[in-house]
Amino acid sequence: MSQPTARLIDVAPPGDPDASRGEFWISNAWRVPSTDRNLSAYEPNQVFLNISRTRFAEIGHLTTANSDGDGRGVMVADINGDLQPDLLVRHSGGGPLRVYANRFPPASRLVVSLDGTKSNRLGIGATIIAEVGDRQITRQMFPTNNYVTSQASEVRFGLGQASQVARLVVRWPSGTVQDFRSVPAGVHIRITEDESEFQVLLGQQPEIS
Repeated sequence: MSQPTARLIDVAPPGDPDASRGEFWISNAWRVPSTDRNLSAYEPNQVFLNISRTRFAEIGHLTTANSDGDGRGVMVADINGDLQPDLLVRHSGGGPLRVYANRFPPASRLVVSLDGTKSNRLGIGATIIAEVGDRQITRQMFPTNNYVTSQASEVRFGLGQASQVARLVVRWPSGTVQDFRSVPAGVHIRITEDESEFQVLLGQQPEIS
C-alpha cells in the first residue's frame, strides 16, 4: 500500500505481493474507494489532546472516536454553529460517515475567513496574527487536504477565557497588511482585503456604547 502525495502518481511495488498470503499492492491510494479492497487492519483511531505547547495525551479510549473502522479522511468543521471544532471521519473501505461532536467545556474562540481582492480569493498563503494578553498566536491560511478530504478555508484561534483579541493583523500574499483592534471573541468573521471593517458571519458582535 502506498499513499503518494500527488493523486496522479502510480508507485510500483517494491517486490512481488504473495497472493497466497493475502498480500496485494495498490499503486495509487486515491483509487481505493473505486476498488473492492478494504485496507483496514482494524487499528483503533487515536485522539490526541494538547495539554501544553509541546505535550499531548492520547485520549481515544476515553471517547467514542477510537473506532476500529478504516478511518482515513478527517475533516474539522463546526457542525452545530457553536464555534467549537467537531470532527468528521470518512472510512476508506465504506461504512457511514462518522461525526464526533465536541463535548469539551466551551472555550473562547475566534474563527477567521478571508476574501481576497488583489490576492487570491480565499487568501491562501496569508499570515494571521492574534495578540491576546501576553500571547501572540500565528496562523497561516493553508487549508489542509488529507485522504479524500479537504478542510474549509478558515483559521481558528483558541483564546482560553479571553473576551477579545487585542490586535489582529493580516498579512496578505499581495503584501497588503491590515490591522484590527479589539476584535470580539465568540464570532466567525470574514476579512476582505483592503477593507477597514470585518463582517461577522456567525456569533454575536457586542454593541459598542
